Amino acid sequence: MRRPPLPPSPPAPISRPAPARPHPVSPPASPRLAIGFACGILASLIWGVQAVVSRQSVTDGLSAGDVTILRFLAAALVLLPFALQRLKPFPVGKLGWKRALILTALVGPSYSLILVGGAHFAPALHSSVITPGLIPVVTALLAVLVLGDRISPLRVVGLAIIVTGIAVFSYEALVDTPTREGAWIGDLLFVLIALLWSVFGLLARRWGADAVEVTMATCLLSVPLLPLLALVQPVHLLQVPLPAIALQAVYQGVLVGAGALFLYTQAVAILGASRAALFLPLVPVVTALAGSALLGEHASPLEIAGMALAILGMVVALKAPSHA
Repeated sequence: MRRPPLPPSPPAPISRPAPARPHPVSPPASPRLAIGFACGILASLIWGVQAVVSRQSVTDGLSAGDVTILRFLAAALVLLPFALQRLKPFPVGKLGWKRALILTALVGPSYSLILVGGAHFAPALHSSVITPGLIPVVTALLAVLVLGDRISPLRVVGLAIIVTGIAVFSYEALVDTPTREGAWIGDLLFVLIALLWSVFGLLARRWGADAVEVTMATCLLSVPLLPLLALVQPVHLLQVPLPAIALQAVYQGVLVGAGALFLYTQAVAILGASRAALFLPLVPVVTALAGSALLGEHASPLEIAGMALAILGMVVALKAPSHA
C-alpha cells in the first residue's frame, strides 16, 4: 500500500540582506582647512601691524625700556595660568633651566629693546621686510656652517633673491638720502634681530623645544629682569597718557606675545609647517598698508621694488625643498 505523497514543503522564506548601517560620515576637510588659513592670516596681520605699533610708541614718547616692560608684564599675566598647568617644573618645563635661560637671552628683553630701538631710526616697513626676509637666509647659512646641512638649489635661488631685494630696499637708507636719513642704524638693528631669531630657531629645533612652552618660559623668565632694565633704560611710563600705555601692553603683550603664537601654532598643526610659513610674506604687505594709513609713512618706488623682490624670494625659498 502506497503512502500518500507528502505535502510539498513550504517555500523557504526569501532572506533579504539586512539594511546596511550607514557609516559615520567624517566631517569635510574644508572647514578645518579654512580654520588653518584663517589662523595663518590673522597671525600675519598681527605681526604686520606690530612694526607700526612699535613705531607709534616713539611718537607717544615711550622708550624702548617702556615697551619692553609693558610687553613682558602683559604677556606673563596672560600666560601665567596656562604655564602653571603645563610647565613642569615651573617655569622652565622640559627645556630645563640652562636651555630656557639661553633662549630667553636671545628673544627676551634684548629682542624687544633692539626692535623698538630700531623703530626710533627706521620706518615701520623696514622692520617687517628686513627681519622676516633675512631670518631664512641667516638660518640657512648657520645650518650649513654649523650643522652641516645641505640646501636645495631652488632654495639657494630664493635666498639670493631675498638678499637682492633687501639690498635694493635698503639702498636709500644706506646712502643716507634725505628721506631716509639715519635709517641705516635701524636697519642694522633689524639685521641683528634676524641673527638672534635664527640662532634661537636653530637651538629650539636642535633641542626639540615645544613652541608654546618656549614662549611661556621665556616670557616668565624675562619678568625678573625688568627691574634691572628699568635701572639702565629711561622709563617714561608716568609721563605718557594711559591710552598709549594700554596700546603697547595689549598689542605687544597680549596679541603678539600670546595671540599670534597661538594662531600660528594652530596653523602649523592644521596645515603643516611649510604651508603655514607661506603666510610670512604677508607681513611686509600688511605693514606697508598699515604704515601708510596710520603713520603716513609711504614707501618709495625703490623700496616697493625691493619689497616685491624680497617677498618673491621668500615664496620661492619656502616652496623649495629644505635639503638637497
